[in-house]
Amino acid sequence: MSTSAPPNLEPATYVAAVIVLYVELPETPLCASVQDQRLARRLHDRNVPLRLVETALLLASLRRLIRPAEALPLPPIRSLAYFQPVIDELLDHPAPDHYLEYLRFKMRRIADESSASANVQKNTFSGDR
Repeated sequence: MSTSAPPNLEPATYVAAVIVLYVELPETPLCASVQDQRLARRLHDRNVPLRLVETALLLASLRRLIRPAEALPLPPIRSLAYFQPVIDELLDHPAPDHYLEYLRFKMRRIADESSASANVQKNTFSGDR
């Protein structure tokens, strides 16, 4: 995995992409805070690849979602900063090449199972988080 951001990715585009990835996850706010946007900009300035950020967001979310049923529920994620330790973990120990695709598949599968069991489609504008 590369350790630098693509040279043609503008800061605003990178920040927007990170924010979209973040707010589309389960258990995250419907919109990002100013602090979240600042952190996304710092990630760009540190040349953290967008692919690595997406991997970290999915990995941390899946770690939360795939917990034993008897475990106490976790509070909702309130900040992009929640994912910083996993970003740092992946910077120190990069994931295999196709790991992001695997995580996307796992997240889709969990989302499909969740919708099937609830028999309701989630609408991010409904305030259901």
